[in-house]
Amino acid sequence: MATKEGTWAYRDRFTEEFGRTYFRRFGDGVVSSVGLGTYLGEPTAEVDDRYEEAITAALESGCNLIDTAINYRHQRSERVAGRALSDANVDREAVVVATKGGFVPFDGERPDDPGRYVREEYVDSGVVDRSELVRGSHCIAPDFLDDQLDRSLANLDVETIDLYYVHNPEGQLQERSREAVYARLEATFERLEERVADGDLRYYGVATWEAFRVHEEHASYLSLPEVVSRARSAAKAAGNVATHLRAIQLPFNVHMADAFTVEAHEGSEGVESALRFARDAGLNVFASASIGQGRLAEGLPEAVADRLEGETSAQRAINFARSAPGVTSALVGMSDRNHVAENLDAGRYDPMGADAFDSVFE
Repeated sequence: MATKEGTWAYRDRFTEEFGRTYFRRFGDGVVSSVGLGTYLGEPTAEVDDRYEEAITAALESGCNLIDTAINYRHQRSERVAGRALSDANVDREAVVVATKGGFVPFDGERPDDPGRYVREEYVDSGVVDRSELVRGSHCIAPDFLDDQLDRSLANLDVETIDLYYVHNPEGQLQERSREAVYARLEATFERLEERVADGDLRYYGVATWEAFRVHEEHASYLSLPEVVSRARSAAKAAGNVATHLRAIQLPFNVHMADAFTVEAHEGSEGVESALRFARDAGLNVFASASIGQGRLAEGLPEAVADRLEGETSAQRAINFARSAPGVTSALVGMSDRNHVAENLDAGRYDPMGADAFDSVFE
């Protein structure tokens, strides 16, 4: 498990190599503001090898955040992250390991008959009730997430996961009412609070694609205030003094800045953006798609690029995401050690100040 002592010692090891605020607070520790994502890539041994090399290089170069999910590359991303974490010349206590559960994962490769696999592996075995599956592939029921957490612990070969996300709960809105989704989240949060007490995870969060960055009338909208309220109720039901809901994940980049511009969450001073509400609520924000899954490496709008520091478009895109108020870390997919070096070099530049960032939207 990442610890206060381990992460601060890691910061001390690398801080002179990076700009100000490169390391940022997470819990009682710190985490690098450039994190390594593991979403992209074919489910092959060749890609596994590249990821293992890239993750090891990142951990040994100043990135102490690994972000993955059990369904990424059919569980291969979790497994290769676990191997790299074991092999890298860093202490386990220095690294924040985040993963997710919600999408039914295959095992190593896509089966010839996906429906039969899901039925035999999950439904017939009693892991999930068929009625809890949305489109046969997504579930956030407590028993299912319990099972997925156990599998992730085994895949990653760790005793404790530092941050466990409920993955894209807005997918449930395709077949359920918003109130039903909130109720399922509360039940699952209670189970996760129990797993915190058992030592299997330290914090949990909600990873989304659309839910928190769209207006209330949108079909995928979920209210951050309501999610926080449900987490508090779950903590109380589990006998915990305070909630362990600590983070949200959402896309944020030059072309997807809705989390900053769309005001859709009722805060203490009126309706606020997701980033503003999260900051006021004490939630860490981890920005996915910070270089648009590679597209922004080809170039940024000139008016924005001119305001950002960095030698390459990818570095400037990462620094845009790192500069957003409330963002703890910008996540970047890295399966190539050369990309690791380039992306981490973004952290050698200082992020934009608040006024400079705000001016981009004027």
